[in-house]
Parts: sequence; C-alpha cells; structure tokens
Amino acid sequence: MMLQHKFVEFIPEQLEDGILYISFTYCTAIHKCVCGCGNEVVTPFSPNDWKMTFDGKTISLSPSIGNWNFDCKSHYWIRNSEIIYARKWTDEEIKVGHEKPKKKKKKSFSKWWKKKK
Repeated sequence: MMLQHKFVEFIPEQLEDGILYISFTYCTAIHKCVCGCGNEVVTPFSPNDWKMTFDGKTISLSPSIGNWNFDCKSHYWIRNSEIIYARKWTDEEIKVGHEKPKKKKKKSFSKWWKKKK
C-alpha cells in the first residue's frame, strides 16, 4: 500500500484515507491508521519523536509507527511512501516500547535544562 502526501499549513478537520498530511509550520504529520480502523495517527517531528525524509517524490518516517493505544495495535513503517507492516508485538514488547521514548525525552530534557541554568 502506498500513501500519498500533502504538504499543508493546517491539518484538515476531515482526513482522507491514504493521505499523509505534513505541516512544517507545526512540525508534525498526521494520517488515518493504515489498518482501516479510522483512528488518526499523529507523528510529531523532533529529535525525540519522528524524523521525516522527503526525497522530492516520496516520504519516509522514522522510527516505526506503533499504534499501541488503539484496539488495532497496528505497527508499520512508512518508507518511500510505502507502508511496510511490522510483526505484531507482545504486550511485554509494547510496555518496553512505551518506556524507551519516555526515558529518551527525560534524558534530553535534563540535558537542555542543565544548559539553561
């Protein structure tokens, strides 16, 4: 499955299936979950969240998108505008996966705060 992309300033109220909306103004991308459940997936861009690559034709997001808070628990990559499904994670892997970004953000914020003092 391929995603189209649209560069927008503001995210539209109604999202279309199969479209990745990208706002540089708000440093984020949003799309409907690719499993078809209809949930909106927000991927903010920052050193501690997602990174976006645009090669002039296609979009890639890194790291993978794990929708652990949704009933579908879908997990996939967006690489060169293509959806690449990942294997389903166990509950334990999801728990660990939730903790990693929290620890990374806390560490990053601590370094920033020390520089400010």
